[in-house]
Formats: sequence, structure tokens, C-alpha cells
Amino acid sequence: MRIVLKYLLWPIALVALILLPHGLSFSQQEILVFLTINVLLVSTYRLLTLTGEWSLGHVVIMGVGAYASALYTKEFGVFVPVSMLLGGITAALIAILLSFPLFRMKGFYFLIGSFAAGEIIRLLWKRFREPFGGPKGIKGIDPMPDFSIGIYDFDFFEPVSYYYFAGTIVIFCLWILWRIEKSPVGLTFHAVHWQDKLAEASGVNLRAYRTLAFAIASGFAGIGGALMAHYVGTINPNSFDVEVMVFVLTWAIVGGTGTFYGPILGCVLLTVLNEIVLREMGFEQLRPLIYGAILIASILFLPNGLESLVQKFTRKEAKS
Repeated sequence: MRIVLKYLLWPIALVALILLPHGLSFSQQEILVFLTINVLLVSTYRLLTLTGEWSLGHVVIMGVGAYASALYTKEFGVFVPVSMLLGGITAALIAILLSFPLFRMKGFYFLIGSFAAGEIIRLLWKRFREPFGGPKGIKGIDPMPDFSIGIYDFDFFEPVSYYYFAGTIVIFCLWILWRIEKSPVGLTFHAVHWQDKLAEASGVNLRAYRTLAFAIASGFAGIGGALMAHYVGTINPNSFDVEVMVFVLTWAIVGGTGTFYGPILGCVLLTVLNEIVLREMGFEQLRPLIYGAILIASILFLPNGLESLVQKFTRKEAKS
């Protein structure tokens, strides 16, 4: 019975994701688009944490992908899907450059160093009106061009169409990230985190693997930023500030980083809490306070995150 359920789970989940936006209002459909992009963002952040490093500049790296993709289309006329891929590659290259000073640090110092690097990038965006648009950012970003598949017309000004497009990209990216984690490279990431001295004694280049994880996570985060830029049509430095980074940290910690699905679970549940519960009740302005309280409660009473509840439930099911 469990084997049947296992193989039925993915088709049922896929059908549910396809049908989901049709039962929502227009504003909720837009929230669903941003949630889809944020799922990719928090999953890339988890890949970085596999090596034991926590960054405060990951959202800025997402912004690098957004700015790069927007400029590739506006300045050079690059086709939007290609510019999205180039945005991700640009974010990965910037991460490699940043790795040279940042990976001279570890732990708390890496955390502070990543924050400083992110703020330097944001200040450059604010300082230079050409080509970054200064404090107002870039406006009039080219949208994803419309196209048709069979009887369905994709109008990317409509959130449902963009949800299907972004969802397809995100699922493919998540599959790649999952395959990387299960590969020998991913296992080495874990070794770099938990047994760094033993890994180094075995011939593993710790800095090279930390840089690789940083670059991969940044590249996919950059694709998420490009997805957001071409949907919203405008970006500015404040779109990628430390407040947004705190939310990403909260999603990861509350969900848990021990499993692939943990941060996704935290992102989904906290987004539903914010957009459905807090907004409907008029408490949206209290979101930082409520998020902070949830974060503290999670650390105190659920240190392994929401994923530990799922694991406990599945173990009970297996025993029964």
C-alpha cells in the first residue's frame, strides 16, 4: 500500500499544482507566483548551508540575476528566456569573484562578510544611474513574450500563465538541485560541513567545494531573480535589502535545513500565514514582529524545524 501511495503522490501533487491557481482570486494568484519564485530562492539558500556557511547576501545575489537579465534585454535586446539563463550565469560568476575574499573567513565572520559584500553591491546599484537606474532602479523591463501551446494561449501579463511558466522552471531547477545533493558532489558538501578536517585529510579541497556550492546556489538564485524581474517589470535596490534576507533566513530555520523539503515547507507555511491570515486580519504591519516571535519559538521548541514533525509522523506511520 505504501509503495502505491509513493508512486501516486507525485502525479496527485502535479495535478494539484496545475489546478491550484484556478480556485484563487487575482491577488492570490499573484502571491502564488512570488511564492513559487521564493521556493526556488530558499532551496538555493539551503544548498549553500550544506557546506556549513550561512550568508546574509543571498538575496542580493538574487538581485544580481534580476539586474543582469533586465539589462541584457533592455541594452542588448537578448531574448527574455536566454537573458534569464544569462542572469543566472552572471550571478554565479559574481559569486565566484566574491568567494576569493569571503572564503578567507568562516562561520560568523563569513556571515558578516557576506552582508558587507551584499551592501557594497546594493550601494553600487544606488550610486550609478547608468546602467542600474540609481535608487529608482530599472523600469519597463521586457516581459516574457506570449506564445501558444495547443489550445492554451500563454499571456504573461496574467498571473496564471506566468505561474505555469515559473513553476515549470522552478520544478526543473529543484530537480537539478536535488540531483546535485544526492550526487558525490553533494555528499562532499555534507562532509565539508560536518567533517571538514577528515575531508581535508582525504584530499578534499575545502575552499573549492565551498566556492562550488556558493556558485551553484547563486546561479539558481539569479534565475529566480530574473523570473521576478520579468514578471514585475521593475526592480530597485530596496527589492533586495536585508529585510527580505531576514525572511529567507526565517523560512529556512523554521522549516529546517536537514532535508530538501524543510525550507520549502517553511516558505509555504509562513507565506500562507502572512498573505492569508495576517493580511486578512489587518496585522500585516506586524509581520516582522510576528516572524521574530515565530523564529524564537522555533529555535526554542522546534530546533530541527517543521521537518522534524514530518519525520516523526512518517516514522509513526512506518511503525504502524
